[in-house]
Amino acid sequence: MFPLGDYQTNAFVVADESDPGRCWIVDCGQRPEVLLDAVDASGRTPAGILLTHCHHDHIAGIDQALARFGPMPIRCHRSEEAWNQEPMLNLSAFLGTPSTATPPDGLFEEGDALPIGPGWRILHLPGHSPGSCGFLHEPSHTLIAGDTLFEGSIGRIDFPTSDPDAMRASLTRLLELDDQTRVLPGHGGETSIGRERLGNPFLQGGKTAF
Repeated sequence: MFPLGDYQTNAFVVADESDPGRCWIVDCGQRPEVLLDAVDASGRTPAGILLTHCHHDHIAGIDQALARFGPMPIRCHRSEEAWNQEPMLNLSAFLGTPSTATPPDGLFEEGDALPIGPGWRILHLPGHSPGSCGFLHEPSHTLIAGDTLFEGSIGRIDFPTSDPDAMRASLTRLLELDDQTRVLPGHGGETSIGRERLGNPFLQGGKTAF
């Protein structure tokens, strides 16, 4: 996990131990040099970039990754296909610095195979954005959660494309996971479903509270 850029957006390098030559990058935010250097040092070649969603702080480093390692697949949820190229949608326009990134060349939705390796499953978790997704590794009970669930908080739901009702449904769905499920969020530190069920003010009593 690598916190990147102005918003300390967590990016991830994920590797299947049975495939020692490759890895996948999950999200690639601003100033990704530390992430790219770690991939270089690992001796692995990135097989592609997976996006939990396409807000600016999760896509801003894509072109630097492509410049370092060459062309590679970029995948996001079907509903955010155009966002990398649309500053109003990826929110960079609201920051006063409209920007774009190389668009995805492949799309996924829940039920599709996740190419990281065996045991991974896509969870479509709309609310923060319409295409927000989590990537769940069922054998190790590990969830890369994007900006849906944080340690002690949740992702913002006041953006133009956010949907509070969808966020409630997505959080309710996450509460169905086992308490020991490790949560690796898009911002902040690692947590677990059990810890958030007990202590997250937005999930009081095991229910959404906003």
